[in-house]
Amino acid sequence: MQGVMSVVRSCHEKLKVTILQHPQFKNTSEMNKVFARFGRVISFPVVHSKEANDIMVSESTMQQKGLENTTVADVLMIKDEEKGNSWLCCRTNDTAYDAIKKMAANNIGSLVVLRPGENQLIAGIITERDYLRKVIVQDRSSKYTRVGDIMTEQSKLITVTSDTNILQAMQLMSEHHIRHVPVIDGKVVGMISVADIVKAVVDQQTGEVKQLNQFIRGDYY
Repeated sequence: MQGVMSVVRSCHEKLKVTILQHPQFKNTSEMNKVFARFGRVISFPVVHSKEANDIMVSESTMQQKGLENTTVADVLMIKDEEKGNSWLCCRTNDTAYDAIKKMAANNIGSLVVLRPGENQLIAGIITERDYLRKVIVQDRSSKYTRVGDIMTEQSKLITVTSDTNILQAMQLMSEHHIRHVPVIDGKVVGMISVADIVKAVVDQQTGEVKQLNQFIRGDYY
């Protein structure tokens, strides 16, 4: 998780460098004007802060919102557009072999585990780590071990809602040393990972750098 924070800080520093190294700005006054224009970007929010975010924006895309206004719902929306579904699942009575096979086929590291039946009631999640620690290391047969026997149970899950800020989600993952978090709004609506958050941070900051360069060139008035 420290690597995630390094990515965020790196993107933040690149914004500053873009301004400081641009030949158009020959004095401090001109630089301050641009820093003021992009103060929302340059002032990186502290992840562990408990203060409510009062900044409201009208832009519709994640890049325009800024990290402090980007929610888990924004990340799930992009995952849905790219993959057609922001989460995949298995059942507690499926075999560990079938679960890990589904992960490999979809190039993912976790599955939401649902209870048997038509209702999508969450029972827990299963990850690659669960499989390694509870099947491989213990020399159990993956074809005879049920998902329900090795999953992380619902009572032990760390979850978020769709309106959780991605920086808060990042902090939860860091505090609990986990890489996958189910998104629950009464029922399961998705799953986010550390990789999803890193991508959201990079995409958002790339958009900010692009806007900054457009502003410097005079495309913004």
